[in-house]
Amino acid sequence: MPVNAIKVTDKDNVATVLQPVSAGTEVCWSLSEKSVAAASDIPFGHKIAVCGIAAGEYVYKYGEIIGEAVKDIAAGEHVHVSNIDSRRARGDKK
Repeated sequence: MPVNAIKVTDKDNVATVLQPVSAGTEVCWSLSEKSVAAASDIPFGHKIAVCGIAAGEYVYKYGEIIGEAVKDIAAGEHVHVSNIDSRRARGDKK
């Protein structure tokens, strides 16, 4: 299966898609063929959940916390401003 996303660390619970993907497309982030089916269309450069993320859990990308899930996010869902609260460049949240 061709790799069409990047996931940098085992800690990451999202991967970044390297091309636009349509709902139902298998998104693969590893040469060992780890993948998840996209639940909806996901634009180039956006994130996909590689596992379920419960509301209140941190979202990890590149090994760093980038936000907190504001609702449950299923594996394969588009991860974006509609379902996470960003922690980046904010003085009010650490």
